[in-house]
Amino acid sequence: MKIKEFLPVVAFALATGAGAQSAGIKLENMNQNVKPGEDFYEFACGGWMKNNPLTPEYARYGSFDALSELNNKRVREIIETMAAQKNEKGTVAQKVGDLYNMYMDSVRQNADGVKPVLKDLGRVAKVKNTKQLLGLINEFKKEGVTFAELWGSYLGADMMNSTANLLEVYQGGFSQEREYYVEQDEANKQTLEAYKKHVVRMFVLMGESEKSAQKKMENVLKIEMRMAKAGKNNTDLRDAGANYHKMAFADFQKEYDLVDWTSYYAVQGITDIDSLSVGQPESLKEAMAVLKDEKVEVLKDWLQWNIIDGAGSLLGDEVYEENFDYYSRILTGATEKKPRWKRSVSAVNGVLGEAVGQLYVEKYFPAANKERMEKLVRNLQVALGERIDAQEWMSPETKKAAHEKLDAFYVKVGYPDKWRDYSSLTIDPEKSLYENKKEISKWAVADMVARKWKKPVDPTEWFMTPQTVNAYYNPTTNEICFPAGILQYPFFDMEADDAFNYGAIGVVIGHEMSHGFDDNGRKFDKNGNYTDWWAPGDGEKYNERAQVIKDFFSAIKVLPDLNANGDLSCGENLGDHGGLKFAYTAFKNATKDNPLPVKDGFTPEQRFFIAYAGVWASNITEQEIRRLTLSDPHSLTRWRVNGALPLVDAWYEAFGITEQDKLYVPEDKRVKIW
Repeated sequence: MKIKEFLPVVAFALATGAGAQSAGIKLENMNQNVKPGEDFYEFACGGWMKNNPLTPEYARYGSFDALSELNNKRVREIIETMAAQKNEKGTVAQKVGDLYNMYMDSVRQNADGVKPVLKDLGRVAKVKNTKQLLGLINEFKKEGVTFAELWGSYLGADMMNSTANLLEVYQGGFSQEREYYVEQDEANKQTLEAYKKHVVRMFVLMGESEKSAQKKMENVLKIEMRMAKAGKNNTDLRDAGANYHKMAFADFQKEYDLVDWTSYYAVQGITDIDSLSVGQPESLKEAMAVLKDEKVEVLKDWLQWNIIDGAGSLLGDEVYEENFDYYSRILTGATEKKPRWKRSVSAVNGVLGEAVGQLYVEKYFPAANKERMEKLVRNLQVALGERIDAQEWMSPETKKAAHEKLDAFYVKVGYPDKWRDYSSLTIDPEKSLYENKKEISKWAVADMVARKWKKPVDPTEWFMTPQTVNAYYNPTTNEICFPAGILQYPFFDMEADDAFNYGAIGVVIGHEMSHGFDDNGRKFDKNGNYTDWWAPGDGEKYNERAQVIKDFFSAIKVLPDLNANGDLSCGENLGDHGGLKFAYTAFKNATKDNPLPVKDGFTPEQRFFIAYAGVWASNITEQEIRRLTLSDPHSLTRWRVNGALPLVDAWYEAFGITEQDKLYVPEDKRVKIW
C-alpha cells in the first residue's frame, strides 16, 4: 500500500499470546565456547558453519542459500507438475512445462551440440567491413541473439523526472570484472590468464583450430582491455549523479556518429527519441574509437566471442563443462555442477518467474504472514521517524524533509498486485534451446519497450519475483520490497517472539528503509527525483559520518593480502547500520509494555543480536572471497556481523562488551548517523 501519512506512534507487539512463542534461536547453530566480544560471528553462527560445510556445488553457502534450497524444491514441484501434464498450446503452463523439459533434455542438447550457434557465427564470418558488422548487429538485435556489446541500453526511470521513463546507455565491452584487466596484482593476473585459456578452449569447441583460436582470443582481449581501461570501476558506478548525462538525441547522434543510432534502436521498437542519458561518456567514446581503429577481423572475433559466451549454457554438456570450469571452479572455487534440475528451475524462473511465483504464493504464503509483515514494516517506519527526530546534527528543515520521504515509502510485501503478461511469448519445443533463447530475448526487449517506452513509470512493477530470497529499495520510486520468498526462517518465524523477528527480518526491513537515506539514496527526494533536499551544511555533516564507516571497513583484512573495499560497500554497510538501529528501536517499542523473558539463557536484547547474526551464517571459498570483494557492494557475511555490530552501542550493552574484548571499538570511533 502507499504510505501517505505518517503512522501514529503505536507499537504493534507481534506476540499473539503471552509467553506462547518460542525464542526462535537454535542453540545448535551457535558456538558458546567463544566469547561474544572475541568473535561474535563464530559465537552466533559457529555451530551452523560446522554443521553445514561447503559442498562441491557451492563457493558460498549460507542461510540465504539454505532457504533458497527449500524454495527451489517447492518451485521444482510446481514446474514439474506443469511439465508432466498435457497443456494447451500458448498457455502459461505449456510455456513453463516445455521450457523446463527442454532444459532437462540433455540427450537432445548433446545431440545438437554447438550446431545451433554455428549459423550465427558463420554470418559474422562473412562480414567484409565495419559498416556490414554494425548492420548485422542490428539484425541480431531484431532476432534476439544474445551477446554483450561495446555498450548497453535499457529503459528506466529518469532520475531527474522519476515519473517518466528514459533511454539510458551504459558502459560495456569487457566481460570480466574490470579489476582483472587493469589492477594487475598476482591474483588478478592469474585470473586473466585463466580467462584467456578459457576463450581459446571455447573457440576450439566451436570448431576452430588451436592456432586460430589463439589469434581470436588475442583479438578479443585487445578490445576488452581497451574498453576496461576506459570504463569506470564498481565504486565509481555507485555515484548516480556522476553517471547521468542527459542530452538531446540529435546531439547524441552527432557526438557518437559511427553508429546509425536511429536504425539501431528502431529494430528494438524504440523510435521517435527526443533525448537519452549516456551514463559513462568516456566508455562510449572509446567504443567509437574501437569501431574506427580496429580492423574488421578483430571486431568480428570479438563479436563471435560474445555470442559464444552468451550461449555457453545452451550447447550441450561439453561446452557447459568448459564454461563451468572457468566461471565456477576458477572464479569462485565451486567444484561440482548444480544438478540439472536446479539449473533448469533457475532458467525457467529467469524467464517466467512471475507465472511460477503466482502459484508459489498461493501455496506457500499465507495471508497471516503478509499481515504480520506489514505490521513489522509499520513499526519500523515509526522507529525510523524517532531516530530522525533524535539526531542533533540534523537541522529541523532536513528532519522535516526526511519525515516526508519516510511517509512516502511505497511498501511492497509478498507479491505484486498485478501479474506479468506472458501471452506474447512463444516457446516452441520443436526448435532448439538456442533458438528458443533467441525468442525469449526478443520477447523480453519487446515487452520492456511496450511497457515503458513513451509510458510513465509504473510504480507497481516488481524487480524481483515473489519466490526470491532477497529484498530491495528502489530510489526512483522510493519503494521497499519484500518478496514472499524471504519471509521464512531464519528471517521470519510466525512461531517466534519479537526479539527474534525484529533482529532478523526487522533488520532486513530497516536495512532497505535505510537505503533511502544512505550515501546514494539520500540524494533522492520523496518523489524519487535526484535532488539536494538537505539543508545547507547537513549534507557535509552526513558525509563526515559516512566516512567513518568507509574507513572502518577499508581497514578490515578479508584475506592476508586483501582488504575490504569500504568505498564500494559503503551504501550496504550504512544499510546494515541503520537497519540495526531502526529495528532495535522498534523492538524496544513493541515490548516496552510487555517485556519478554529470558529464554534459553539469553535476554531478549541478546536474542535480537543473535538472530541478526544468524541471518548471515555461511561458509565460503577463498576464491569467492576475492571475487566478491572486487565486485559486490555488500560486505562479506562475516563482516556484516563482526564489522557492523561493534559500531552499535546497544550491542555493547546487551553483552557487556568492554575495551578488553577484541571487537571493541571506542565510542568516539563508532558511526554517529542514526
